[in-house]
Parts: sequence; structure tokens; C-alpha cells
Amino acid sequence: MKITWLGHSAFRLDIAKASILIDPFFNGNPGFGGLDAKEAAAGVTHILLTHGHGDHVGDTIALAQETGATVLANADLASWLGSKGVSKLEMGNTGGTIGFGGFTVTFTNALHSSAQITEDGVSHALGNANGLMLHFDDEPALFHMGDTDIFSDMGLINELHQPEIGLVPIGDRFTMGGAVAALACQRFFSFQTVIPCHYGSFGIIDQTPEKFVAGMDGAKTKVETPKAGVSLSL
Repeated sequence: MKITWLGHSAFRLDIAKASILIDPFFNGNPGFGGLDAKEAAAGVTHILLTHGHGDHVGDTIALAQETGATVLANADLASWLGSKGVSKLEMGNTGGTIGFGGFTVTFTNALHSSAQITEDGVSHALGNANGLMLHFDDEPALFHMGDTDIFSDMGLINELHQPEIGLVPIGDRFTMGGAVAALACQRFFSFQTVIPCHYGSFGIIDQTPEKFVAGMDGAKTKVETPKAGVSLSL
């Protein structure tokens, strides 16, 4: 598996049978920086969304239309995307599992909100926020937590799914901060590798992963903090 962090909470996963974007927020994402959006989306087969906020839905509509990728989102968000012209949609909701041939995705709980604000300034709810648990035929299981705080049922997620790779929000203010995220990883999960995200983009969240790295000191889990656009093979 090749994993590429694309700034904020956006990731690209390349496996033998698919190329997957999670929360593809490119335009307007300071963490995406000078990366090439066409290169980041080249050959993409699937787009997976954790929730409906603009910094996670990002460029999904345009990318889906340009690439023909299948988009997976919770039922409310998927319906909204359909009204915006996205044609290849798969929908689910918390606890549900969807198979794609080569991998499955399970919607888990996350403690966050999910909405879009329209031009008139009205906020429209778009289902619950979720984490995404990915199981592959021939790759390590991966858990993108989405945007969330710590919660004790993370232990149940680990018991059910045994993820080996964790993509963990650490930026504080809108998600758990680095120290709490480290506690979540050590208390509730048995990750082999974790990659922090949702930091270093907007100025009002933490700019570095230092608190998380410090909190993971002494843990058996390997912490990877790649620069945006740099791929890891796991």
C-alpha cells in the first residue's frame, strides 16, 4: 500500500486494485500548498468522505465528474452530492459496510458535526460525522478517524476491526489535540503505524505534530509525519 498525505485530512491510497482519495480538499487547502491537483487525482477510482464539511468534501464534485470515480458518503451527504451532479454514488451510514471488490469500507462513529453552509448563510445538516474503516484483500487494515474527539467506544472499534494503520486528527479546536489523540491511540488501539493529520493547514489549529509525537513517546506504534505529497509504502 502506498499512502500519500495531501494536507489537512486528505489522503491518497494506492493498492493493486484501486486508487482511493479520502476527503480530497485541494483548492483552498493551505496544507495542499503547491501540489499538483491533477497529479494527486490521476487514475483515482474511488473517493471516500468522512463528513460534509467543506474542508473534507473539498473538490469531490469536480473530481468525480472529471475522473468518473465512485463516491462513498453517508446517506444524507450522498443525496446532496447527487443533487450537485455526482452520478456514481454509494451511500451508507454508521455501522454499515460497503464492498468494492478488493476492499471494504465500514462507517464508524465520530464525535463531530457535518454540514454545508449555502450562499444565504444557512447551515444544512448532512448526516452524522463518521470515521472510515478500510479492510483490504492483501493490505493492512486502515482506519481514518475523520474529525473526532476521543471516546471510549474507540476500544470497541479496535476490537471489531483491529486496524493496523491509523490516520488520526490532532489539530485541536475542531478535533482532539495532539496529547489527547496520543492517549486515544495508546489506550484504545494497537496500531502498527499512525499518521497524524488535520494540522498545519489553517492558522487557528496546531501547526506541528509535536504534541502528538511527544504523547506517543515510548509507544510500540511507529509515528510517521510525512510532508504533504510525500508517499509512504506500508
